[in-house]
Amino acid sequence: MILRPQLQDIKIIFYYLGKIVIALGFLLFIPAIIGFLYKEISPIFDFLIASEICFILGFFLTISCRTDKDLSWMHGMIIVALGWLIAMFLGAIPLYLSNHFTSYLDACFETMSGLATTGLVLVQDLDHLSLAHNFWRHFIMFLGGQGIVVAAIAFFAKEASGAFRMYVGEARDERILPNVIHTARFIWLVSFIYLVLGTICLGIVSLKIGLPANKAFFDGACIFMAAFDTGGFAPYQQNILYYHSFAFELVTLGFMILGAINFNLHYALWTGKRREIFDNIEIQFLSFTIISLFALVAIDLTRFALYPSIDSMFRKGFFSLISAHTGSGHSTLYAVQFVKEWQPLALIGLILAMSIGGSVCSTTGGVKELRLGIIWKGVTQEVRRMMLPQASNIITKFHHLKEMILEDSMLKMALLVSLFYVITFWVGAIVGVFYGYPLLLSMFESVSATANVGLSCGITTASMPAVLKILYILQMWAGRLEFICIFVLIGFFIALIKGK
Repeated sequence: MILRPQLQDIKIIFYYLGKIVIALGFLLFIPAIIGFLYKEISPIFDFLIASEICFILGFFLTISCRTDKDLSWMHGMIIVALGWLIAMFLGAIPLYLSNHFTSYLDACFETMSGLATTGLVLVQDLDHLSLAHNFWRHFIMFLGGQGIVVAAIAFFAKEASGAFRMYVGEARDERILPNVIHTARFIWLVSFIYLVLGTICLGIVSLKIGLPANKAFFDGACIFMAAFDTGGFAPYQQNILYYHSFAFELVTLGFMILGAINFNLHYALWTGKRREIFDNIEIQFLSFTIISLFALVAIDLTRFALYPSIDSMFRKGFFSLISAHTGSGHSTLYAVQFVKEWQPLALIGLILAMSIGGSVCSTTGGVKELRLGIIWKGVTQEVRRMMLPQASNIITKFHHLKEMILEDSMLKMALLVSLFYVITFWVGAIVGVFYGYPLLLSMFESVSATANVGLSCGITTASMPAVLKILYILQMWAGRLEFICIFVLIGFFIALIKGK
């Protein structure tokens, strides 16, 4: 029997959603300040209007649904799932007001792409978008990479129990510190320190290639937020290709890899546990899959002599592979080049890299290396069980921040989430084929959306069918939150209708 949610449940959910909306209202002041500094009058009002809407809605929800009840697991999951959708609708307002989007749906697509750190774009005439709006595109990527709810927890939460339930709902089930609020604050501390360092590094490189100082450091901040948060947005339509600099590409590559590493590993390295980088199963599998998949891509690119020099192979082939594998989505190629120049085997290599992704508790998407490692350990355990006497007690261990024993629950969850990803990949591909796109290219775009990568073979444009835009929004949303809280939300609505 399904129990119908009570009025108190709905009040708890909307009360905390109101807090998230208020937090978003404050964050909208930041691009407004950018507009003020660069004397962009119209964009300032775009963000102030959006901020005012957030405050009105947020205070209405918190006042009308005020409660002192703590969150249950159901509440936490639903708040996260709905919070991301509300953030998309509200965060899209200033982008739509910029007149650089053909519809509000396109602005919502761009916002979800930013929040989910995907990087697929529908903005029109990006090169002439205001600096305030451009900053907002990258800043929501910075927020989404660490997590909207993680941001709310870090700066507004007081109670750790309810905060942890929302933290887990945002596809983070590992705590760096014993207290989840301290964990959230550490994640933001690391991110802000890297933001300063990244902006300086990329800014200096931009100065070296001839950009003026204000433009160099603005671009540096934007590209860092997109690279570290494995998103792929850039201030210009040509993406990284705009800069025509090997040094710029190399620095960006480094930040993409940093963003794909578990925040727990960052903490271990910061506290002197440098051996962890060699022992950790995620890093071992990440290294293996990068080497293997680049070999696959390089063989195909070499076979057709597409990039004959080591320099061009690194800047086009290896950069694209790392961009795909880390979920960054930055590109030194035009989308049409994937279609007209890259052969199927190389594209399959990129699709596999995008689907795997980087580490758990990082800013990347995809199945993730830890789950891949757990599944592999599970397979080897079953092989050993078949080869050894029936009475043998088989214990499989692996190292992930500490020595861990493989449990059936770990294997079950790894297989379940991986299955959800694969099903979603195929759903998006089949819908793409229905609208007339080739299967391989449809799969490429579907995996890029679901795994929150952002590389495109040209399907994602403002002229693509509205159904496909909505589907990709749902894929980006579900892929970023890793499905479980989405199913809880669906179950909640079913319970409202059919519950007793």
